[in-house]
Amino acid sequence: MNHDQLRRSPEGMWESLSCIAVKGAEYNSRERQPHPKCLEGTRVNPLDYIYRLLDDRKKSRLIWLHGTAGVGKSAIAFTVAERMRNLQVTEETNIEMRLAGTFFFSRKHTERCTTGYFFATLAYQLACNFPSIRDDLNRTIRENPALLDSNKSLRDQMEGLFLKPLRKLQSRLRECAPSAFVVDALDECMSETEVADLISLLGYALRQPNLPVIHILLTSRSEAYIREAIQLEDVHPLMYEVPMEISGESIAAIISLDGADVDDDIYIFLEHSFRKLRSRCSNFPQPTSRELARLASRAGRRFIVASTMMKFVDDGYHDPRDRLHLMLEFTSELLPGTEVYKLYDRILATCANPARAYLHLSIVASLANPLSISQIAELLGPGEGRDVETVLAQLRSIMDIPTDRSLPVNIFHSSVRDYVLNPSNCNLPGCNISDTLTPYSLVHVST
Repeated sequence: MNHDQLRRSPEGMWESLSCIAVKGAEYNSRERQPHPKCLEGTRVNPLDYIYRLLDDRKKSRLIWLHGTAGVGKSAIAFTVAERMRNLQVTEETNIEMRLAGTFFFSRKHTERCTTGYFFATLAYQLACNFPSIRDDLNRTIRENPALLDSNKSLRDQMEGLFLKPLRKLQSRLRECAPSAFVVDALDECMSETEVADLISLLGYALRQPNLPVIHILLTSRSEAYIREAIQLEDVHPLMYEVPMEISGESIAAIISLDGADVDDDIYIFLEHSFRKLRSRCSNFPQPTSRELARLASRAGRRFIVASTMMKFVDDGYHDPRDRLHLMLEFTSELLPGTEVYKLYDRILATCANPARAYLHLSIVASLANPLSISQIAELLGPGEGRDVETVLAQLRSIMDIPTDRSLPVNIFHSSVRDYVLNPSNCNLPGCNISDTLTPYSLVHVST
């Protein structure tokens, strides 16, 4: 078989799809480590509610889970995906699981901040989970290889790579528990137009006949353009916004996390985290119930605040007792609604040169694709890049810094990007951030 024959063969089509599918967008990919996950005993109510919706065999659902940055949407999405991945479609199979596919958007990665690879990625995962559709999917791609082009019409990709394979599964899944797709962080897609089109197409897909019952969980921030897309004439009839404790009857249900009382869940998370810290550091005094309650309440119902607090206290380089003392002092001054940015201010204030730390943080958060420390140093040149590793090492609580200098540096949460995007978010004492170079101008000067 020559090269052209191999390329046009089923094996060649499958290899092409495998190359196009974004592996980093899968819920459990190495690219997404460390994976956010709900601690056992937390987020019980929203999780139970979502599980009940996903178990409904009567009709397909589009479920929108939304909330502000840092309330734990991605942790819930991961936990739901993990559960569905461990549930079999039927008792007779050990291969076909109820998790049909996942796509976790991220602005940090060029292939995960667009819908261009969305349906190809879901198609690849769907065919891995249901091998019986692989030949039909290969045939579709052989007949129209342009479906794998990220610039191809999203509607055409949806029809060929999503609806066609699902139609093939209708008879197979007729008596089975519903399959589920999990799509996280829609707001991380760079194009609002693409997001609106995707929501419209997913609603269209669920209205089609001859499909098995499937459910799609979407998560995002509570952005106006996403709500507007849901309220458009071709989508809104499918939507039914319901409180978490009431079961919806329409194709779509909407769940909000912002109104949920999560203080108890954050308390459990902090208690668990400090217990793990004490198991490694026997001389570390377990915080009192009152101190834990203060930390939990000051987190402002945002798990990202509590998680960052713990990373700051337990960074492995400072005495955790001193860092806990700093956090307790800090939280006594914290006002509701200011938690995330004020916390980042306080962390930067502990750095040797806060303004320089802010600048380097801005650069890491602004990069379209993450770079390693050595690449960042090279990008900035011998002047500004001389102490990148030393500066970034002071920011371990808000970014992942591998010990291997060749591996990329990543911010832990998108709220860091929001923080540096607007200089007015930063209020470092005695430091006028607006007078410093922006990360964009610094990179421009350095290159």
